[in-house]
Amino acid sequence: MDGDTPGGTPMIELEDVHLNLASRAGEVNILRGLSARIATGEAVGVVGPSGSGKSTMLMVVAGLERPSAGRVRVAGRDIAGLSEDALALMRRDGVGIVFQSFHLVPTMTALENVAVPLELAGRRDAFDRARAMLEAVGLGHRLSHYPGQLSGGEQQRVAVARAFAPEPDLLLADEPTGNLDGATGQAVIELLFDLHRRHGTTLILITHDRALAARCDRVLELADGRIVGETVPVPA
Repeated sequence: MDGDTPGGTPMIELEDVHLNLASRAGEVNILRGLSARIATGEAVGVVGPSGSGKSTMLMVVAGLERPSAGRVRVAGRDIAGLSEDALALMRRDGVGIVFQSFHLVPTMTALENVAVPLELAGRRDAFDRARAMLEAVGLGHRLSHYPGQLSGGEQQRVAVARAFAPEPDLLLADEPTGNLDGATGQAVIELLFDLHRRHGTTLILITHDRALAARCDRVLELADGRIVGETVPVPA
C-alpha cells in the first residue's frame, strides 16, 4: 500500500513534520521533516535505532506532542490547531494507545481499568463492554484482580483490552512487548493483530523487532528523525 485508501481519506497524513525541543545543551531536533501517509485499515510497522524518533512520531500522531512545524492530519482532520480538550476528545473517541509500560490504575480492578474510561465517555454499557473485552483477551477469570495481582502479560492484556474497548479507528502500539518474556509477548502480539484484523483498525506498531514489523502491511524505517526507507514485506 502507498498510504492511499481507494475512494477514501488516509487515516494518517504527516507532511514535513519537525519537532524541536529545548535542552541544556541547546535545541534538539527530534523530527526533521518527517512525511508519511497511512491508509485506513493498514498495519504499519515502524523500526529504527533508539533515538531515531519512532516514539515521538507516535506522540505527534496522538496529539500528545505538538510539532514545531509541518502538518498532521488524522482521519482527514488537521489536528495542529485543536485545543488540549479537543485532542483529548479525539483520543477518547477514536484512538487506542498501548505503551511498553502498562499505565494501569493500581487502585482499580482489571474490570474498572477498562470500564472507567468508557464510563467517562458516556457509554451506558461500559461495564458490559469492558467485561466482554477482558473475556476476549482471555482474562474473564481475572476481572476483580488489581494490577498488582496480575502478571506482566496479564497487565498488558488489560491495557490492550482498554485500548480496543472503545472500538477505535486507530491503534498506536509503542513497543507493547518490551517488558514481557518471549512467549507472553508473542501472545500479546497475536492478540493485537487478531483484533486489528477483526475490527479493521488502523495499526501503527513501533518495534525494535524487524521480524515482528514484517508482519505488517508495510514497514517504515526511521533514522535521525526522518523516514529513510520503506518496505512491503513478502507474505511467508
